[in-house]
This record gives sequence, structure tokens and C-alpha cells, in this order.
Amino acid sequence: MVNILVTGSNGQLGNEIRVLEDQFPGYRFFSTDIEELDITDIKAIDRFVNVNQIACIINAAAYTAVDRAETEPDLANLINGHAVKNLAQIARKYDGLLVHISTDYVFNGKHSSPIKEDDTPSPISAYAHSKLLGEQSVLQEKGKSVIVRTSWLYSEFGNNFVKSMMKYGRERDLLNVVFDQVGTPTYAFDLAKMILGLIPEWLKLEEPEILHYSNEGVASWFDFTKAVLEFAGISCIVCAIETKDYPLPAPRPYYSLMSKEKIRKKYGVEIPYWRDNVKICVDKLLNADSGK
Repeated sequence: MVNILVTGSNGQLGNEIRVLEDQFPGYRFFSTDIEELDITDIKAIDRFVNVNQIACIINAAAYTAVDRAETEPDLANLINGHAVKNLAQIARKYDGLLVHISTDYVFNGKHSSPIKEDDTPSPISAYAHSKLLGEQSVLQEKGKSVIVRTSWLYSEFGNNFVKSMMKYGRERDLLNVVFDQVGTPTYAFDLAKMILGLIPEWLKLEEPEILHYSNEGVASWFDFTKAVLEFAGISCIVCAIETKDYPLPAPRPYYSLMSKEKIRKKYGVEIPYWRDNVKICVDKLLNADSGK
């Protein structure tokens, strides 16, 4: 039995891990959020890991308010940077595995081909800087760890782009959505399933590893929106606009397409096409709305 601590368990990824728990009888899950475990308190983490004999920590906790981070950089750095250092130190102390979730936003969006794991990060927002701090903290510990960079996460849980577009599409006749930022939407269920499936392999690691995982294919936010409304059967006009016409406090990378060649070749991971699994998620949301 592998004891797994999941931080940030009330978020999208944490909730999807809960959904999958029964499919992994060899794991015993300890799902926590801020109420159960404050990851900014290293002594609290130490006690929890020691008492519960944790062999693996999945850090799904994060400060994710990208625009608000511009005015709260210290808080973003505390949660996305300092707290990650705490987890990395305790995982190493007990020779445990740390799986840390990071983001495509650590790159500046100026690539012209799929971004690889060893490409140099260059964050352009306070949020992105805080996430890079977390990555650096994990790598500096040189312990048994995996940094998984993902992008454009959505699910049936919490607040996310899919749910927002379904809501706005029903309320409005027209939506303006940027078409000049491209990447790949990622279904949090797929990310959770990949992580839980590879833990036995990752427990054998002797040094940190970085992997990229998103769903397959490429999309703009405009494409993403059109797919969501199509699958939801919502009639709403979607107009393609440029980023400059939709200014936000935090800059976004224009290009976030990540190469998944490493995770496919090394671990044999099969990656679903983004549109297929957007449809699965939308169907689940529609069924939930209808009470099925």
C-alpha cells in the first residue's frame, strides 16, 4: 500500500483524483486542503508526512488567480514558491516522491515549435514567476520528484473556462474570444489518471524529472470556446478578437503548445485529442444540470 498525500484536494485536479481513487486500490489517499494542512508551515507538513507514513506527495495546491497575482505577488510566491520548497524538503527528508504541478505559463510564449522540457523558462507575469519559483525549489532539493507542466486545465469541478463559456453562452447573444493565443486544453481527469498510473515508475526515480502533459492537438481560446458551445448545443455568436482588444492585468503567453514526446516515449502514455475530451466533460456537465 502506497500512502499518498494530495494537497489542494478541493481544486480541479484534486477532485479528479478523488473520482479515480477506487481505480487504484494499491494507494491510500490522504486528501487535504488548507483547512487540514497548511503547506506554508513546514513543521505541520513534517508531522503529517511522518505520522501517516506518506510515500508520495501530489502537490495540486496553487495560487491560480493569474490577474490578481499582479497585485498580490508576495502571496503568490508564498503558495507557489515557498510552500513548494517546504514540500520538497520534507519529501526528501523521508525519501518520498513529490509530484508537483506546474504550468505552460513559465514560458514567454515566443516559441514557434512545441516547447520541450529542457527549454529555458522565461515568465512574463507575477503568477508565472511564482510558478517558476516552485519549480526551482523542487529542482534545488535534488530529491525524488517530478514536475508536471500542464496547460489550460478544465473539469466538471470549480471555476474554469469550460463552465464559464457555457454560462456566458447561455446568457449572451455574442462572445468575443481571443484567437491569437494558442495551446492545448487539458482535461483534469486525464492529467489525474496519468499521474496515478505513473507513480509506481516515479517511485523508482533517483533525481528530479520534468515532464510536459496536456491533451493532444492545438487550439486557440476561440477554437476552445466554439467546441464547448457546439458540444453543449448552445447557439451563441463567437467573434474572434486579438489579445490587444481584450486587455487584462497579467500578460499571457501567445504560444503555449508543449511537446509530449518525452512522456509518450519514456512512459508509453497515450494522450487523448483535446476535442474528444472536451465533449466528455461537457456531456457530464449537461447530465449534472439535468439531474441524470
